[in-house]
Amino acid sequence: MTPRAPRPPSRPVGTVTRGTTNPNRLRRMDRWIAATHGATLRRADEPVAVDLGYGAAPWTTVELLLRLRTAAPRARVVGIEIDPERVAAARPYAREGLTFRHGGFEVPLPARPLLIRAANVLRQYDEDAVAAVWERLCARLAPDGLLVEGTCDEIGRRHVWVALGPEGPRTVTFAARLASLDRPSDLAERLPKALIHRNVPGEPVHAFLRDFDRAWAAAAPYAAYGARQRWLRAVRDLTADWPVVDRSSRWRQGEVTVAWGALAPGRG
Repeated sequence: MTPRAPRPPSRPVGTVTRGTTNPNRLRRMDRWIAATHGATLRRADEPVAVDLGYGAAPWTTVELLLRLRTAAPRARVVGIEIDPERVAAARPYAREGLTFRHGGFEVPLPARPLLIRAANVLRQYDEDAVAAVWERLCARLAPDGLLVEGTCDEIGRRHVWVALGPEGPRTVTFAARLASLDRPSDLAERLPKALIHRNVPGEPVHAFLRDFDRAWAAAAPYAAYGARQRWLRAVRDLTADWPVVDRSSRWRQGEVTVAWGALAPGRG
């Protein structure tokens, strides 16, 4: 007897968030996704991406489609929102490759997506809820899929996100408009929910930001050549003690990506 597929929840999983959003807010995350996951989307027969919890307006969902298509011209995006009024308001913006659906963390699609982007969603949940949400979303991914979950400020100058595969968390990326930083630890206020309460002595993320600030201070002479050159030097010095997994081409974008295992809570 063939086992039946599990029945989807009768109601969307999750709660309605504040829904605040602004155009171009998620550009740093989107560009990173296109650069690091674009080839996977490009090769796929069904290059489907989900913008989960896009908020009161669909600007960032529309932008995700445009940015993914620079790397994967056949990419399709589904915006999913738990508030049905937001879904109704977004549907006039639907177009070829872009649709909107009512739903939550169950991700109500017939096929497993290659990408789930959840930006500024878990920020409004308790820290204790994060692991279960990650597990649920990762279980919905295609075998070579990617979940990107993180937090940014209101206009996208500062952003930190975790990238996860079906097996769980892989990396943490710190990204900023470098001219907006006094020091790298300014990004602490945008740590995702899994890390924001862990920025205390004895926790790895606190040690990482401490060391980043020290490297930034040591790189002060490079400020004469601009904030980018100072950032490049600081990140290069940081690689001596931390598992930075990206290259200078990404550092030049005001980014640095570190293995999750080095920053995971409780591993100091």
